[in-house]
Amino acid sequence: MSELTVTLLRFGFLALLWIFIFSIVASQGRDLAVGGKLPTVPGRSRPERRTPAPASEPTVPPAAGPTTGQRSRPQTLVVLDGPLRGHTYALGNAPVLLGRSPETTVPLGDDYASGRHARLFPQGSRWFLEDLGSTNGTFVGQQQLTRAVPLDAGTPFRVGKTVLELRS
Repeated sequence: MSELTVTLLRFGFLALLWIFIFSIVASQGRDLAVGGKLPTVPGRSRPERRTPAPASEPTVPPAAGPTTGQRSRPQTLVVLDGPLRGHTYALGNAPVLLGRSPETTVPLGDDYASGRHARLFPQGSRWFLEDLGSTNGTFVGQQQLTRAVPLDAGTPFRVGKTVLELRS
């Protein structure tokens, strides 16, 4: 190989290395929402915060639905483990965005959660959970989500290191 070929290969490799570094920095910037560039949703209200439930509260199985076969949709999101342990959030009919960013509906304060980590959304009488391309994934039990899945009341799910569950 000629010296010109070797020099061009070195510069090409150096250029690829810098492209890789810039893509990592850009990805982290989007994830951390550097500079507060996340869009705000006009008219969005935060769910009401209730006083934290005692840590020794027993888990109560969900009550049976009405005899007509219709289930009522869970109305409360409870943080079982993580920085906000014991907090509860009232759920309405709007989707709930979970993540580390203060722009989310439920800001988790969890270093292992992405800025916009996961989304809970109602459909019919059920809530569905979907991962929004987070770095560390969203789990229901030990199963990592690859698509939106229905959640039943009393089923714990993990966003980052935070464990949450829906309750009726």
